[in-house]
Amino acid sequence: MAELLRLEGIVTYYGPIRILKGIELRVDEGEVVALLGGNAAGKSTTMKTILGLITPAEGRVIFAGEDVTRAQPAARIALGLAPVPEARRLFPSMSVYDNLMMGAYVRRRKAGEEIRQDLKRVIALFPRVGERLNQNAGTLSGGEQQMVAVGRALMARPRLILMDEPSMGLAPILVDRIYEIVRQIKSLGTSMLIVEQNAVMALSVADRAYVLQNGSLVIHGAGRELLESEGIRKAYLGGAG
Repeated sequence: MAELLRLEGIVTYYGPIRILKGIELRVDEGEVVALLGGNAAGKSTTMKTILGLITPAEGRVIFAGEDVTRAQPAARIALGLAPVPEARRLFPSMSVYDNLMMGAYVRRRKAGEEIRQDLKRVIALFPRVGERLNQNAGTLSGGEQQMVAVGRALMARPRLILMDEPSMGLAPILVDRIYEIVRQIKSLGTSMLIVEQNAVMALSVADRAYVLQNGSLVIHGAGRELLESEGIRKAYLGGAG
């Protein structure tokens, strides 16, 4: 598979405190990769670095064959990155429809019919979202908002979806539903990097996974192998599963 995203020796600081310590990570075309770890492990900082919200002190971010280490977030999104942020980050006073269309913003002038077809596909994935297109996004439940956030990312026709804690705050039945959708997206060939604390769910769908601890990568391997390793679960994943 062709390489899509690569982090090379990423080091970041918050003030004098070093947060990421030489992170090396890659995502290939059509691949789902999980980035796991507990609170303060460095997961969100890694995600912000990929998106361009943080500029690393050392290292490079390569996306779609381009060095985007110092590129603005908008430039990275134009290349095909699409975030699904932690806590969804919808526009609460805007309709569900308008939130979804924000995902297609960079395509609007040249892909009108494609956008309409993409909206149909999102509604097919999330029938509940289709029932609430005219409703303000801020009035939706947490699970419904997560569906809108994923749908918004899909409306960009991205090359890589960055999902930040997709299961956070959701009831188990809704977590199962979100990961069903992840599997469907994977079957379409869209690459994903999933940042999660819910290791079992993430590893059940990931081709490969990285585990972060105190800003360093402590293990990397196939998702299924990590999921089935009792020693790794106890040492790095809180014994989950």
